[in-house]
Amino acid sequence: MPETPFYVSLKNRATLHISGEDAKSFLQDLITNDMNKIESDKPLYACLLNPQGKFLFDFFIYQSEQDDKAFILDCEAGENAERINALYKKLLMYRLRKAVDITMQEHAQIYAIFGAPEIGLADPRHTEMGTRSFDKPNISEANFEEWDQRRIKLTIPDGSRDLIVDKSTMDEAHMDQLNAIDYKKGCYVGQELTARMHYRGLGKKHLQSVKLSELPEGAMLRSSCGDIGLALVKNKA
Repeated sequence: MPETPFYVSLKNRATLHISGEDAKSFLQDLITNDMNKIESDKPLYACLLNPQGKFLFDFFIYQSEQDDKAFILDCEAGENAERINALYKKLLMYRLRKAVDITMQEHAQIYAIFGAPEIGLADPRHTEMGTRSFDKPNISEANFEEWDQRRIKLTIPDGSRDLIVDKSTMDEAHMDQLNAIDYKKGCYVGQELTARMHYRGLGKKHLQSVKLSELPEGAMLRSSCGDIGLALVKNKA
C-alpha cells in the first residue's frame, strides 16, 4: 500500500549561496564528491574535510534555478548557527583570489517529504529518505522524530550529531555508500587519507544502528531517537 504523503520540518538548517565564474571549480577543488554530477533536478551530497581527511562539514548542493553557475548549499546550522558560521569562514579562507561570491542565510527552512516523490528533489543519500524541498508542501506534517528514526535505521549520520569534527573519517560512517564520495574525481582536501583508508580497508570502527537496550560493549553512542541510535562500534574480528 502506498505511503500516505507527509513532510517533516528539519531542525537547525541553513544555506550558503555560492556564485561567480569560479564557483563550480572552487567547490570541485574542495569537496569529496564530483561537481560534474550535479544537475538541475539532481542535488549532490558531499563533505568538506580537513587536510588529514577528517570530517568537518557535510551538505547538499543544489544548482540554482536562476543561474546554472550558482549553487545553494543546504547545511547544518548548529546551535546558535555556530556550524554554518564556521563553514562560511572556512570557505572564505579557501576562496583567495577566485571569482566567487559567498552569502549566508543562518536560518533556512528545509522540508523532508515522504510518499510524494513529485514534490521536491530526491535525497541523494538513500531512496528511503524521500525528497527534500525549500518550499513547504501542502500535505500533512509529522514530527521530527519520524525523520530521525528513519535515518537512524538506515545508518545515516546527521552531521556533527554523529560525526566528530576533526576526528571522524569518511570510512567510519561508510560515507561512500551514502553517495558522498567520488574516488575517481581527483584531488580535494583530505583526499589522500580518504582513498587510502578505502582501498586498504584500514577502518577498525564503524557507525552502526543499534537498540539502546543492546548497546555493544565499548560502543560509543552518538545520536539516538526513541529506543534506537547510532553508535561507533569496533569491527568484529
